Amino acid sequence: MGSALLMACVGAIAAHDSAQDYPQWRGVNRDGAASAFAEPTSWPDTLTRRWKVAVGEGYATPLVVADAVYVFTRRNGTEVMTALEAETGKERWHTSYPAPYAPDTPAAAHGVGPKATPLFHNGRLYTLGITGIVSAFDASTGKLAWQTPAAPDHPSYGTAVSPVGDKNLVIVHPGNHGPLTAFDANTGAVKWTGNGRGAYASPIIVELGGIRQVVTMTQDSVLGVALADGARLWEYPWTTRSTPSAITPIVYEDTLIVSSQAMGVTALKPTRRADKWDVDVVWETKDVSLFLSNPVIVGDTLFGLSEKARGQFFALDARSGKVLWLGQPRQASNTAIVKAGTLLLLLNDDAQLIVARSSRNGFEPLRRYTVADSATWAQPAVSGNRVFVKDVASLSLWTLK
Repeated sequence: MGSALLMACVGAIAAHDSAQDYPQWRGVNRDGAASAFAEPTSWPDTLTRRWKVAVGEGYATPLVVADAVYVFTRRNGTEVMTALEAETGKERWHTSYPAPYAPDTPAAAHGVGPKATPLFHNGRLYTLGITGIVSAFDASTGKLAWQTPAAPDHPSYGTAVSPVGDKNLVIVHPGNHGPLTAFDANTGAVKWTGNGRGAYASPIIVELGGIRQVVTMTQDSVLGVALADGARLWEYPWTTRSTPSAITPIVYEDTLIVSSQAMGVTALKPTRRADKWDVDVVWETKDVSLFLSNPVIVGDTLFGLSEKARGQFFALDARSGKVLWLGQPRQASNTAIVKAGTLLLLLNDDAQLIVARSSRNGFEPLRRYTVADSATWAQPAVSGNRVFVKDVASLSLWTLK
């Protein structure tokens, strides 16, 4: 990784003890990596389902910390945080709070959430509910530590920004797509507030030009703010023609790769020169574009599902943006992509899990498994040889052995 830009140890790294922990959105480093993936010596014809538990609706990724699994869902008009035993699926505790929400008619097909993945950070769980409520729960007992009120006007499509943590801060776009806000992790007090309405993408923490900062997508830009006080460092215009970005920025060497619906894919390089920041476009392509499916980088290759051709797997050279290959059309409406060593685990929204090689020469699937009886829009949590899959209303544990 380039010296100009290093991924910080974000989220729960300081608090988790096991390499198999999966403590936040897209894993330990928010880059889509599995945690301590254990590839089988040979792939079985079918996976083994250890348990399946009804937990409620929603698209949040389950978290895995030590011997517990945490899942954030909706049941009967309430939002619920539930802790389960990872080995058996037995419930340890659940805590709920009222969260009435009625999406506008165009958004009804998207469901009533929640859509944002929780954060495990220093022994607590932090969530962003569908109406913008930020909550903190004790991970051992489920006790609600603090909570913000719902926004007076509910966001039409709901919120989907997954919180990120650093030391004593929890950072997210709260409320009705509010500006990036840092909360005191212990008390919920607001430490700083940035500028720009939130989109659907989740922020990341990086170090750039010697300054630790948060990179986020607003409804008008890609934005970098100082972690210490939220001060704007740099900004690059990014106004989408349709849905505001749902793609979390991803780091490659000293660039940030960003995308949105109908916007193609772009690599940006923010650089501090003296006291001034500049943002250069390193490359951009319109041959593929990302809507809901977040990509991963393996080595020097970006793998993802383009919204073009009604769902088309692809590989780009992450250094140049060159399209290496395009797969067949009509593959999926959405794919949750996990990088597992040199392999890709692709969970399509139709509950098909594809195991493929991370090849620069073409799409190379090895196995295909069915892992649910209903739609699977949530990112799976891959921990060791375990795959935790959230479908419409249930959570299941599948193992590779």
